[in-house]
Amino acid sequence: MTNIDWDALHAAAKAAMHLAYAPYSKYPVGAAALVSDGRLISGSNIENASYGLTLCAECALLGELIRGGGGRLVAFACVDGAGQKLVPCGRCRQLLFEHGAGTLVLDTPDGLRTIEEMLPQAFGPGHLTEIESKA
Repeated sequence: MTNIDWDALHAAAKAAMHLAYAPYSKYPVGAAALVSDGRLISGSNIENASYGLTLCAECALLGELIRGGGGRLVAFACVDGAGQKLVPCGRCRQLLFEHGAGTLVLDTPDGLRTIEEMLPQAFGPGHLTEIESKA
C-alpha cells in the first residue's frame, strides 16, 4: 500500500469526474484505479433519462479495464463533484471484488480499506467453481 501514488489516483479520478454525463442528478462521479500491470484507468458516471440505465463511474472504469486487456485492480479511488472521496455502493463493491479480489485497496473517507473489509464474505467466482466440482 505504501508504493501507491494516491495523489495521482485522486487526480485521475477528478479528471474523470469532469467528463461525467450527469444532466439529471447533477452529481458527477469519477473513479480511477491502478492495475496490476501499472496502467492507470478511470471512468465517470453516464446518466440516462431512464434512471435504471445509468452507468456508474465504477462500471465505466471496469469497461476500460477489460477493453485494455484485463488485469487485476490494485488500488481504487472515487470522488464526487467537489472532489471529495466516495465509497462505492454495494453493487459496485461486488463488481470491484470480481476484478481485484482481496488485494484491492480502496481509499475511503475513513482511510485505506481492502475490498474484503468493504465487502465481507463476498460471493465470487470461487463459489461457482465449488458448485461445478460438486456436480
